[in-house]
Amino acid sequence: MDLSKLKGKEVELAFHKAYKAVSETQHRFKQDTLLYFYAYYKHATKEFNIELKHHPHNGAQLVSAFKMNALFQVRHLSVKQAKIKYVELAIKYLGDDFLKA
Repeated sequence: MDLSKLKGKEVELAFHKAYKAVSETQHRFKQDTLLYFYAYYKHATKEFNIELKHHPHNGAQLVSAFKMNALFQVRHLSVKQAKIKYVELAIKYLGDDFLKA
């Protein structure tokens, strides 16, 4: 399926189905894959509210830095492209059955 040919509502529907599939799966994703899901989702939904704080005892600063880096890596994408990338990543790891539901 060529996701780049999908129109507005079709992209939105595929994105929401992918998000639901990723959220409900028992599949264990690698950390870098989770960061891409995070960045694509945040960019696609325009939720850029990451705040870098200093938490030397719990590692939150390091996690925030990785999240910030992931967001920087996808900032050149349009919202539609971020949604498509999210769906493509979901298909890569979960297959495309969620799109058929």
